[in-house]
Order: sequence, then C-alpha cells, then structure tokens
Amino acid sequence: TNEEIDALGEIGNISMGTSATTLFTLLNNRVSITIPKVSIVTWDELSKQYTAPYVAVQVHYKDGLKGSNLLILKEDDVKIITDLMMGGAGENNPEPISDLHLSAIGEAMNQMIGSASTSLSTMFNKRIDISPPNAFVLYFQNFSELDGFSPNEKVVRIAFKMEVGDVIDSEIMQLIPIGFAKDLVGNLLDNMTTAEEPMNIEEHTESQVKPEA
Repeated sequence: TNEEIDALGEIGNISMGTSATTLFTLLNNRVSITIPKVSIVTWDELSKQYTAPYVAVQVHYKDGLKGSNLLILKEDDVKIITDLMMGGAGENNPEPISDLHLSAIGEAMNQMIGSASTSLSTMFNKRIDISPPNAFVLYFQNFSELDGFSPNEKVVRIAFKMEVGDVIDSEIMQLIPIGFAKDLVGNLLDNMTTAEEPMNIEEHTESQVKPEA
C-alpha cells in the first residue's frame, strides 16, 4: 500500500542516515545517502534496466528480524570506496573487481548495516542483529535464486542518492523481498501503537507494591 511504501522510505531514510555517518569514519570523506525512492519491481524489469554487472552485498537478519536484503552498488563506486579505505585519493582503477574489492565493500557494508541495525533496534524497540554480509558480483540477467528471493516474485527497490566527497555522485540500491518488507513495516507500526497506548495506572501501581516483610 502507499502507507507501507511511505513507512519503508522512512525506515530507509533513518537507517541510511546512520550508515552514512559510519561510512564517513571509514573513508574520511563527507558522505551523504539521501532521498529514498521506493518502488515495486520484478527481476525481469531489473535485468532490463541494469545491464552492467553490479556488486551485491547480501545481509541476513538473524535476531529480532528474520529475512535478508541486498545492497546493490556500481562496480566503479566499489573501486573508489576500496581505494579510500586503503588510504588512497579515491581512484577508479581500470582492473576488474577482485576479492580485495569484495572484501573491502563487505567490511564497509558490515559496519554500515551494523549501525543501521542499531537504529532499527531503537525504532522497533527490540534487539536486532545481522550475520556478516556476503559480497559478490551480480548480473541481473543471470539471476539464480538467492536466499530469501525468488525470480518470480516482486521485490521492493529503495534507491538512494549517494555522494562521497568529490569522488562519488551515484546511487546505492536496496532490494527487499515483499514479505520481509511487510515485516519491517509491521514492526514499525506495532511499536508506534505500543508507544501510543495509555498506561494502565492500576496495573502500574500494583506492580510497584512491595510485598510485606
């Protein structure tokens, strides 16, 4: 629904805001990840729109939430981020994506999503933990069923504008299975409902009464 789409945009906005702060400390450069655009797409639509290979980082939620999502970055952006992490000026070298790049972006996303999970924990009022992310090169045209995703099901795409210093002006994309996206929204709405419920004064008082010695 439109309400669920708005809620996902807000969840993404807060999560990526925290992630940008973490990435700033890793890259020693100004980082801005803003303006989430939420849409519902099919894998077929993605394969036609994104013809070049991308780098995907799959994140599994193991505590508090059950599900996984994908973070999608352009290969050139991954090379620049890797160079910055290694103390470089943010050069985009022509060599193909290597295990070094995948390891570096996996570590960067691990720290980013770790801090985003802390934001979600506050938002949902419960502990949330992730498994170490897995980074790999993804060809949308050669999609083989990923854990938690099905090629026949639609996915939620949240696209963010990403800027890093003067070296990246690009986009980072989050892909979420519909079921997990609804779970995220449900957690947000449940916590908002709980926060709005009036306190039962009688029960609260009774819980504070100490038994006689």
